[in-house]
Amino acid sequence: MANKWSIDPIHSEVLFRIKYLVISSVTGQFTRFDGEISSETEDFNGATANFQIEAASVSTKVEDRDNHLRSPEFFDAEKFPFIKFTNGKLTRNGGEYKLSGDLSIRDTTNNITLDVDFGGSIVDGYGQKKAGFKISGKINRKEFGLTYDAVTEAGGVVVGDEVRLILNIQVVKQKNI
Repeated sequence: MANKWSIDPIHSEVLFRIKYLVISSVTGQFTRFDGEISSETEDFNGATANFQIEAASVSTKVEDRDNHLRSPEFFDAEKFPFIKFTNGKLTRNGGEYKLSGDLSIRDTTNNITLDVDFGGSIVDGYGQKKAGFKISGKINRKEFGLTYDAVTEAGGVVVGDEVRLILNIQVVKQKNI
């Protein structure tokens, strides 16, 4: 029987980092997301995962930039309210884990593979079984229809193409009913 695990949003974060003006990077996050993992094993090998992010919850700590990211030039959050990761499969090879699945941003879906560091599992002080994962990787934003291409007066690129993803995820085992 598969065990169901739900993301604990209080102890999880979804971050991204992208080059800005070629000389530095901007780090942002999404503040509203949820997801679940289904696993037959304690080590999560072969587990399935599905995840969704509210696109409008993007935050880079700069209101004008956040509004631009929500606009049709980027996420078009009004028309495409969710960024989704579906058909996820977690596999272990030795001590290394990979998470492969379909990432959908706007109306484009591509299969991606991310690196996973499984931190283990533990029962907390409230008797809840929890597990932790650090998930990282990179995508090319243009492969997902995010093609905004402004340049500076000097001809430099404003926004890089490569987006680094960093997710620190804690899940809580759901009780079987």
